[in-house]
Amino acid sequence: MKLKRSLLTTLFLFVTMMGLLAQDEQASEPKRIKTGWTFGALPAVSYNTDLGFQYGALVNFFYYGDGKTYPKYLHSLYGEVSRYTKGSGINRFFYDSEHLIPGIRITSDLSYLTEKALDFYGFNGYDAVFNKEWSDDTDTANYVSRMFYRHERKMFRFMTDFQGKFAYKPLRWVAGFGVLKNTIAPVDIERLNKGKDDEDKLPDVPGLYDKYVEWGVIDEGEKDGGWSNYLKVGLVFDTRDFEPNPMKGIWSEVVLFAAPGFLGNGDYGFAKISATHRQYFTLVKDKLSFVYRLNYQGTIGGKVPFYMQPYMINSFSNSSNTDGLGGSKTLRGVMRNRVVGDGFAYGNAEFRWKFFRTELWKQNIYLGLNTFVDAGQVLQKTEINTTNVPASVNLKDYFLDGDEKMHASYGAGLSIVMNENFIVAVDYGRPFDKRDGSGGIYIGLNYLF
Repeated sequence: MKLKRSLLTTLFLFVTMMGLLAQDEQASEPKRIKTGWTFGALPAVSYNTDLGFQYGALVNFFYYGDGKTYPKYLHSLYGEVSRYTKGSGINRFFYDSEHLIPGIRITSDLSYLTEKALDFYGFNGYDAVFNKEWSDDTDTANYVSRMFYRHERKMFRFMTDFQGKFAYKPLRWVAGFGVLKNTIAPVDIERLNKGKDDEDKLPDVPGLYDKYVEWGVIDEGEKDGGWSNYLKVGLVFDTRDFEPNPMKGIWSEVVLFAAPGFLGNGDYGFAKISATHRQYFTLVKDKLSFVYRLNYQGTIGGKVPFYMQPYMINSFSNSSNTDGLGGSKTLRGVMRNRVVGDGFAYGNAEFRWKFFRTELWKQNIYLGLNTFVDAGQVLQKTEINTTNVPASVNLKDYFLDGDEKMHASYGAGLSIVMNENFIVAVDYGRPFDKRDGSGGIYIGLNYLF
């Protein structure tokens, strides 16, 4: 944690120095119009006690052609390869264009994502008890394992989405397909313990996932993962003035997501619906805006395997992380996947201020600050069968009934933006309730929505 904080401090100092140096270069003429190819690159560096160092890089190429559409690009190609020294990793390629097929926007994602210690807290929010002391190795009296609320996941993902316009231009249709293969296993304690001193090693004990499997809360047929191949259709209403960071407009969508059994999903075919409304208001022209997002996602049929319950459904996603609720893309500061159920709703409200602009190294740069409040709750609960839990187990240590309520967090962030499209965002969020964790820092690309 100390090293992670030092990395963040270094990043903030770099941004401050860049701004001070750039003041002498600030141009009075209009910002430079970009043509041809340009790109932004960023090293992926972080540290986690149990996962090790993260190392790698991400790069985003933009093609502007003759510049007539700037700041809108003609083609965007994004690639990321990063690893943790203990085995987790991201391998991703993402493509986005409205010009490959005239009149149709294509977004395509090919990823292989490995998680050596994916967060798993159970189902139905606060109805799933989070005992912090069980995963806190400083609490010697109650400590079980730092990996108690974790399991391993490997995900292969290929998805392609299409969007086309109707005669009424703000209205678009959406259609897409995807192939998802999740491979689930308990945390590989032996691998995570390699190279550690005895006093730092993780105890080889069952975690929450292992107990859920043993008790039949997670079915035998889903415990190891499986295929979730899907089709989706929907409608989008979009009047945003500029997609990467709108200052005005509406972006709303309704998406039907179907993963039927006949597509290779076996006994775990299901269907969900997702409805999202986003709106953007200018408070000070070109500088200050207020934005909000409201979402509902619910199950309308079938049996959803546990590993697909956190999956966030959108018309398209430009993020490698599609998990929630909780974490960098939904409830910032709340533990990742803390709020999981058959159906849920959440919202975000945020002020965004572009406080400094300049031209640096022939690139258009601006710095932004934001402050936010996020909140969400399970509305459609996952059915839990506890009949096979041994009588020796105190059910109230794991399961409650009727405790679920709103999960909320607050925080602030800094954004560094190049050529209006390449956005490095740093957010820090804290939950209002300690049952949702102690907060989180997130460094990534793009605004939340």
